[in-house]
Amino acid sequence: MSLPDYKSTEKQSSAAHPNSPVVQLNVGGHLFSTSLSTLRKHPDSTLAELFSRQPKLHSDAAGRYFIDRDGSHFGAILDFLRSDRLPTENIQEVHREAVYYNIKPLIKVLEETPRLFGELVGRQQFLSRVPHYKENIEVLIRIARAEAIAARHSTIIVCVLRTEEDLGFYDNAINSLEADKESVVTFGPWKAVLSVKDLLDCVKMDIESQGYRVSIRPHILERSFLSRSYDFFHKLTFTWW
Repeated sequence: MSLPDYKSTEKQSSAAHPNSPVVQLNVGGHLFSTSLSTLRKHPDSTLAELFSRQPKLHSDAAGRYFIDRDGSHFGAILDFLRSDRLPTENIQEVHREAVYYNIKPLIKVLEETPRLFGELVGRQQFLSRVPHYKENIEVLIRIARAEAIAARHSTIIVCVLRTEEDLGFYDNAINSLEADKESVVTFGPWKAVLSVKDLLDCVKMDIESQGYRVSIRPHILERSFLSRSYDFFHKLTFTWW
């Protein structure tokens, strides 16, 4: 919980006094009051290191120790240090702060919550098995932005090869594509039970997490009498306005 500014000269001077048991903090503009024992509760944490015998921080104009970081979720960090109280919302954001301050007990507990467990152990473990996944996401966004000039939509063809067998048909499939083959972004194959739909859901989720609006639908190829039909291709569409 952020506290009102303290204007007392005595309180201002004690904020930056290394031997004072009470500490006034300014974390990115959010003000807090706590004790040295709370900040040093986990001795191997970065936070405890910052407030070791000689605190390693600058002070603001009012004499409060200043941490140059968004303090929106620092209150949740203090709640845990004071009473082992866990946050019930903004779990990912608090986890990010716990990692920054290296508070290992809080990191461990948060990573066992259903939301983070599913993300870190489930989804991220799957994506780690998809070759060049992160790089492909960056490529998709870069191509889409390049095609956004004077346009409402940017559409990119995505090729998803689920298995090594699919990979063996890649050359034939790409040659049957009428679209610009140079801009096709290919994912896979991967060794996990998750499906093509799971991969496409991850692509959509990770692009939208960066603020973009996207939709994905199958790209149906025209099939001649003698040609094989391939279902590897999908249209990923960015909507700009």
